[in-house]
Amino acid sequence: MLTVGRSVLEHCNVVGEVARELISRYPGKLGVDLFPVGAELVAACHDIGKVSPCFYERIRRACTSASPRQPLLQLPNVAPELESQWGGHAGVSQVAVKALNVPPYVAEILGQHHGYSPSVAGFRANDDVLGGLSWQRERVALVEALKQRLRCDWPQVRSVPQARLLAGLTSVVDWIGSGSFFEDPAQPWQGRIKPALDDAGFIRPDYRMDLSFEQVFGFPPRPAQQQLIDAVAGPGVYVLEAPMGLGKTEAALYVAYRLLAAGQANGIYFALPTQLTSNKIYERFNDFLQGILAPECRHRSLLLHGKVWLLDTEMGEEGRPGGAWFNHAKRGLLAPFAVGTIDQALMAAMNVKHGFVRAFGLAGKVVILDEVHTYDAYTSTLLNALVELLRELHCTVIILSATLNRERRQQMLGAAVSEEAYPLISAAPRQKPVSEWPVPSGAGHEVNIRLLDDPRAALAEALERASRGQQVLWIENTVVEAQERYLDLAARAAELGVACGLLHSRFTAEDRQRIEDRWVSLFGKDGWQERARQGRILVGTQILEQSLDIDADFLVSRFAPTDMLLQRLGRLWRHAGTPREPAACCEAWILAPDLEKAIIAPLSAFGSSAHVYSPYVLCRSLEVWQGMDSLCLPQDIRTLIEQTYVQRQEDGVMAQWLHELDHGTLRRKGRKALAQLARVALAEGGNTLPESKAQTRYSEQDSHEVLLLRAAVQLPEQKATRLILLNGQQLLLPWARHQRDKRGWRELSASLMRQTVPVRVQDAPECLPIDTLSKFALQHCFYLGDPAHDEAVLRIALVDETGALRGLQGAQIHQKYTLGYRDDLGYRVIKEHG
Repeated sequence: MLTVGRSVLEHCNVVGEVARELISRYPGKLGVDLFPVGAELVAACHDIGKVSPCFYERIRRACTSASPRQPLLQLPNVAPELESQWGGHAGVSQVAVKALNVPPYVAEILGQHHGYSPSVAGFRANDDVLGGLSWQRERVALVEALKQRLRCDWPQVRSVPQARLLAGLTSVVDWIGSGSFFEDPAQPWQGRIKPALDDAGFIRPDYRMDLSFEQVFGFPPRPAQQQLIDAVAGPGVYVLEAPMGLGKTEAALYVAYRLLAAGQANGIYFALPTQLTSNKIYERFNDFLQGILAPECRHRSLLLHGKVWLLDTEMGEEGRPGGAWFNHAKRGLLAPFAVGTIDQALMAAMNVKHGFVRAFGLAGKVVILDEVHTYDAYTSTLLNALVELLRELHCTVIILSATLNRERRQQMLGAAVSEEAYPLISAAPRQKPVSEWPVPSGAGHEVNIRLLDDPRAALAEALERASRGQQVLWIENTVVEAQERYLDLAARAAELGVACGLLHSRFTAEDRQRIEDRWVSLFGKDGWQERARQGRILVGTQILEQSLDIDADFLVSRFAPTDMLLQRLGRLWRHAGTPREPAACCEAWILAPDLEKAIIAPLSAFGSSAHVYSPYVLCRSLEVWQGMDSLCLPQDIRTLIEQTYVQRQEDGVMAQWLHELDHGTLRRKGRKALAQLARVALAEGGNTLPESKAQTRYSEQDSHEVLLLRAAVQLPEQKATRLILLNGQQLLLPWARHQRDKRGWRELSASLMRQTVPVRVQDAPECLPIDTLSKFALQHCFYLGDPAHDEAVLRIALVDETGALRGLQGAQIHQKYTLGYRDDLGYRVIKEHG
């Protein structure tokens, strides 16, 4: 009989040993705390379901096609297409071990190793379609052989969180055990376990020991920073509420360093509110890592930035270019040190494909949740579940916020709180009661406030102040309004010798980094020498309020909920030593409607902002801010937040807006329904959602990645596709994967990923069939979607010399709107008026 590849026994043995070695790489007793004895046997048994007639027939057909002269023995009456009824070989693995009366959770973990729970209801291990009793005996023998080889028995899984952890471990070690290190069956595999894990990035880091805060960051800790450092005693949940600019990030990172050096944590995941917050966080985080890692640490070449992680690590088929887990935003969760979005972390708690891989990636880490505000009921419910999961997975969760209300703090700590002081540290170490410590606020500063309903007056004021040399920040609530405001200002600013820029979420990564590098530096400490050269106006959206160390002389903001406004005010006169134009004063103009008009008709009064934020919350916020001509930061923050969000009885029209917030409208779901939807997304018993359908923020529209190119030309004679990027660079994609090595494909993929823009579904180009994009060889660089679904998840558009978007091969670009892209404006949806 022809033998192709490794036997099922040998592959399962490899995967079990990879699991054992990976667990041993956890520091201190963390591996013992996280994984039950015998966890490697669960990982090893993932593929015992391949011992089944349908899987054998699929292999036989593939081998016959590859080597027709040496056909394998054909079994009668076997139809591999039936496998979909029970989830393929993963489903067989599940029912096979369930028949062995294994401990709770174990059978389900085996069934999930391809990312979701198979539909095995009604199937039994001895069923004829699974091979009957004789095939089940072979599967039982395989289990016994693995027990002997690994010298262990089934583990006792203590809880659902630990079951998620083991499911994630099983998937990851299967990916590694299926990778290039084990492709050649003629090569002994035993000596390849450690190199394979090294190559996948699972290397235990070495740290410089006993570093002080000042040695890491170059300055001594402030009292608030020192209090957080003293408060964190080990895994648990910790909340630091403190004003913008106090150094919360440095305090959290130093806490992480101390836990890492003590062997109480095995990495850091730094979760930001959005994917597009700032490349500057990457720079700050990398500087921190360079300072704490030992000189000989091999992770110095594997630091977190997405492109490096893409190029230097390999994770089997799922992690190859075009695989479902190639994208660095997902892969970063498995890296020892990573910056990513809170959304990727939230999916660790959701019943979403590979959600448990995310849980595995976060287990035992210091997870820093930065800029946590008052999310909607949907995301808040997910966040509560995530924090509870992380607590069970021996994580140290550090929640940073300038503007958190008391109710949300209680929910995330999982216990009652009583302290009203601000700033404040709240600590809930594992299996210990909550403690609260007021923090000295230091000297406050006064901000002059002006509410007005006329953007023309604000435009004139912004231009006048910038013409005198001031640095002006203008924040809108939507990308479209930010683009319009930039167009209003840019030409007039140029006439006055004022620089004008725009920053939002709909630029390619290439353009966004260029804009950020320039403007965030100019508005930050690096730009102090440049401030006197000319005045500047930076227009943007909410990304300017989050995690950016920028400092404006004058702020104009569209009205938003109180916590968002306070975040924006945190970018105004942020640093005491910043050089400023002599006439500058700490002042913000807020574009807000009249309160009475807003309460009567919030949709018309607030405009598009009422589609971004709840009309009820906007009206409650406006009540707090109306008539205000100044405030003191940080002293007024707690009062303003609680006045906005404290629950109260309403009557009249405000009762209607509160009812809509709770129960929804035809256009928007209410927070009670959102909380219930979130609970459904968290439920283990429901259908596993594909990642493309998993929503972490129900109030935001689904989005697609849009690949923007100048041209895409098929070259049949070269069997390749020529892609011309927006900057004129040309890339050649071979149609056959073997024409490039793995690193070559990674380099191509990383370059193309920087040409994508995230766009709302209704604003994206028309979708194309997966088959169409495959003819251009894009499946080698992007995950195009499930082949069972015809439409690709990737959208593609060509940008002509005028900036207009066209469809690939003349395809329609959009049914209703004109689409465009400019490197100064970003992605545009141009709606014809009239």
